[in-house]
Amino acid sequence: MKIFENIINHKISTITADELMKYAKQFQISINPEEAKQIAKYLKGKQINIFNDSERAKVIKEIAKVAGPSTAKEVNRLFIQFTM
Repeated sequence: MKIFENIINHKISTITADELMKYAKQFQISINPEEAKQIAKYLKGKQINIFNDSERAKVIKEIAKVAGPSTAKEVNRLFIQFTM
């Protein structure tokens, strides 16, 4: 399972706004293109383990500052989908 986690965490750190929009649509998560751009910019290059609840919570708080609390909540739902 560690390899799976590493792949997902790497994808999170390299995700583009377009990819984020694609995943949001696939998982029926509501974010707009501008929010996706801001979130992708924030995540770029960050070494985040979204499988760790405290790390994920910290990232979601930062995303809330960048894109707003409702968007952060939606992104958290997306991250949870990735970890299942």
